[in-house]
Amino acid sequence: MAEGNTNKDLSQQSTNLSARDEEIKSAGQPLSDFLLQLEDYTPTIPDAVTESYLHTAGFNSTDPRIVRLVSLAAQKFISEIANDALQHCKTRGANQNTKSKGKDRRYTLTMEDLTPAVAEYGIVVKKPHYFV
Repeated sequence: MAEGNTNKDLSQQSTNLSARDEEIKSAGQPLSDFLLQLEDYTPTIPDAVTESYLHTAGFNSTDPRIVRLVSLAAQKFISEIANDALQHCKTRGANQNTKSKGKDRRYTLTMEDLTPAVAEYGIVVKKPHYFV
C-alpha cells in the first residue's frame, strides 16, 4: 500500500506542478496583451518628451513600448495629483460660504490645494520668500 500512496502522491504533485505552470503562463498573458496595446496607444505626454527626460536621467531604450509605459505611468501620477488637489479644493470650498452652487461651479488649481496633494506623495512645495 505504501507504493500505491507514493504513486498517487507523485501523480498529485505532477498535477499541481502543471496547474502552477498554467497559472504562470496565464499570469504573463495579460502583461503581453498590455504591451501589445501600448504599441497602438498614443499617450498624453509625447514620446519625444518622455525620451528626453529618460535620456537626461541616464536611461536609454530602443523599445518604444517602454517609453510609452513610462509616459502612461507619468500621466497616471499627474492625474492622481490633480484629482487629489480637486478634492482639497472642493473640501475647502465646502467649508467656505459660497454663493455659486450647482454644476456651474468652476474650480481653479491653486498652490493652496496643490501643496497638500503633492505632500501625500512625499513632495514638499515651499513658496519663495518674496511671496510671503
